[in-house]
Amino acid sequence: MNDIVKNDWPKNWPALSLEEAHARLTAPGARFETVDATIRGVTMRVWKHVPATAREAFEQAQTHGAREFLIYQDERITYDAFTRATAKLAAHLREQGIGKGDRIALVMRNLPEWPVVFMASLVAGAIIVPLNGWWSGAELAYGLADCGARFVFADSERLARLTNLPPTVEKIYVTRGEGAASLEDVIGAPASWKDLPDVTLPDVALIPEDDAAIFYTSGTTGAPKGALGTHRSLTTNIFAMPFSNARNALRRGAQPPQDARRTTLIAVPFFHVIGSLSILLPNMAAGGTLVMMRKFEPQEALRLIERERVTVTGGVPAIALALLEQAQGYDLSSLQLVTYGGAPSPPVLAMRVRAELGAMPGQGWGMTETSATCTTHAAEDFLNRPASCGPVLPVGKLKILCDGVEAPPGVVGELWAFGPNVVKGYWNQWEATAETFDNGWLKTGDLASLDAEGFCTIFDRDRDMVIRGGENIYCIEVENVLAEHPAVAEAALVGLPHPVLGEVPAALVQARPGMTVDAASLQAFVRERLAAFKVPVEVVISDTALPRNAGGKLVKSDLRKAFSA
Repeated sequence: MNDIVKNDWPKNWPALSLEEAHARLTAPGARFETVDATIRGVTMRVWKHVPATAREAFEQAQTHGAREFLIYQDERITYDAFTRATAKLAAHLREQGIGKGDRIALVMRNLPEWPVVFMASLVAGAIIVPLNGWWSGAELAYGLADCGARFVFADSERLARLTNLPPTVEKIYVTRGEGAASLEDVIGAPASWKDLPDVTLPDVALIPEDDAAIFYTSGTTGAPKGALGTHRSLTTNIFAMPFSNARNALRRGAQPPQDARRTTLIAVPFFHVIGSLSILLPNMAAGGTLVMMRKFEPQEALRLIERERVTVTGGVPAIALALLEQAQGYDLSSLQLVTYGGAPSPPVLAMRVRAELGAMPGQGWGMTETSATCTTHAAEDFLNRPASCGPVLPVGKLKILCDGVEAPPGVVGELWAFGPNVVKGYWNQWEATAETFDNGWLKTGDLASLDAEGFCTIFDRDRDMVIRGGENIYCIEVENVLAEHPAVAEAALVGLPHPVLGEVPAALVQARPGMTVDAASLQAFVRERLAAFKVPVEVVISDTALPRNAGGKLVKSDLRKAFSA
């Protein structure tokens, strides 16, 4: 730990053990009180005072009035304007025949319209399906067909990709473009939302266990799987950051802070669970301000932090690293917390954030299947254990299994997670659901250990996956596309270390006898069929068989040697 970090370390830290801090914060009558609830036949602990449904969270947003909620370029939208637009769209959806459980797909970049569509769909009782805005047209068509979406909301760029619509799609709305029904004809442009009349929210009875959202996550078979979350699994995350802040305060010997209304620069897409469930929903419920970018660009991010007096930012480790590299000359004194996750990060990053930006580092662990946050790790605890992703939230549980037996502290095995944030299963994939979910527990596929206090450390991924700057790339999906090329006999994808993105995909390809192919043409072949982030950054072509072990499985450690030559 460097001298700057040592010098501001609290004396006699920790003032409370993790167990004592959790007990105090979750006690009867406390803000973060936990109680038992039966969810799908399983008893779990849940937050007593968190909004039970997305509608309750939205009703909290309605109380924030004139405070600014969304800032995008020169557009500044208050809570009053946002809630008027959302209520108007929710009423419109009901008028158009959207009923409880109908699927509405949302495919657009981070725009002020994104949270309006997201919340209006939930308030109307629909299941919102945020699709990856970086997907190709074929991938989007798959997602729409798989979820059976009735309505689609898109921006003009993604609308151009929607050329192969399944028959379930009845209507498409476009914002900031032409070629479909105009969202602006329903709610107007963001500047006019403040002038919309008061509209009563639709009379839709919602309970915590109602289906709420489908977020797609790639599967080991290569086909994306839709993780079906409930209202409870979505709203559980609202308390993750404030609880973490309160625990950090108790651990340093201070009183839990009153929730300050934070200004957050959101540098990740809303369509990921981090963007929508870890950032959007908690800020909306608490009255925070979200500063959005068309896309992440370090210099623009630094300018926005300085101009808007941003207090929190982050996303994947690449964002924190980019800010560190270019921070010179900017006033970042407002920055209090830099959080990151979703990809491997070097332990020294936490120290650099504290020493060079003056902010506390924050991290956590979660998956699409855990509705984002499962563990939280920030401030002194993170600096003290920079390789860990922190302890599980008090409404959850973690365990490590080795050969079907729960392992003692310090032993590495498969990580299992449990809690009300865990999704119900995979949409229309009952076999995959049965394989992955067990009586409330999620088999994560991550290799990890828990120490005696409950701090979790992730060591590797059991599933065959590359994480590029927070984006999951399942190797078999890319390998299958490469294998479609007429000159390719076999292909294998591996992750190569990258100083900013954590890792990037690279492919080793065996050419068919008597055929030739070059790396550029294979990259173009993949780019035509998959999202750009899945395209291998390097392709090595061999005329010999790929290395396998005695069991016939590819030896990925040997494959990587081809890229270090």
